[in-house]
Amino acid sequence: MSTTSAPYAAGTPCWVDLMAKDQRAAIDFYSDVFGWSGEPGPAEFGGYAMMMLGDRPVCGIGPSMAPPGMPEPPHVWTTYLSSDDADATAEKIKAAHGSLMVEPMDVGTVGRMLVAVDPTGAVFGVWGHKDFFGAVAVNEPGALCWNECNTRDVPGAAAFYEAALGIKAVPMEQMPGYFGLEVAGRTVGGMQDMGDNFPAGTPPHWMTWFCVDDTDATVDAAVKRGATVVVPPMDAPPGRLAGIMDPWGAVFCVLKLAVQPS
Repeated sequence: MSTTSAPYAAGTPCWVDLMAKDQRAAIDFYSDVFGWSGEPGPAEFGGYAMMMLGDRPVCGIGPSMAPPGMPEPPHVWTTYLSSDDADATAEKIKAAHGSLMVEPMDVGTVGRMLVAVDPTGAVFGVWGHKDFFGAVAVNEPGALCWNECNTRDVPGAAAFYEAALGIKAVPMEQMPGYFGLEVAGRTVGGMQDMGDNFPAGTPPHWMTWFCVDDTDATVDAAVKRGATVVVPPMDAPPGRLAGIMDPWGAVFCVLKLAVQPS
């Protein structure tokens, strides 16, 4: 069991959420696959559901909402990077040639958030923590364990995230072509060039990875509940991984870690 009890260092992935086309069905699907529990929340928070692994927050699932006259937003998992000051981070994002999709806004007293697009086209969120700092359960089966920026311009993306959020992209010797994302000398995520490894037309994006205790069994469980396998289970240096598309089109990855975190 791995529990976080203090705010994440600025720039560290700290939360993921899904704005679901069918919130109730998504809650049920992911609860069945990962053992989460959660229910739609109060109206003042748009019905946003805090998903729990036992009694610890692990991620969020909200209802998809579009302003009148606007198209429905895509059904995707969004990675949020921690910030000590969301408004200051917003200014740095713009100065580094990123753009804001959602301007900084308060979420009650729990935090202040924004959604941005990096110069290469990858969408991410920023969480300015107040009463709530992010995921409490991490790096264990059923919890978030990795966040990865997949881009078609690694130098451009790397320069942006360092300027806007203080994140450094460092080559990983054991994985040629792959970069670790470091905050204060600690690896907190990854980055890679999409190249030919993704279907044509796939836009740059941040990928969410969840830990599991059995990759093959998790894939089977998801498929039985209507998911599609996009990357069959395979062994890699970090462990046994797979890519899954949920019944509504959101892609996420699962990983049984080869070495369990201490």
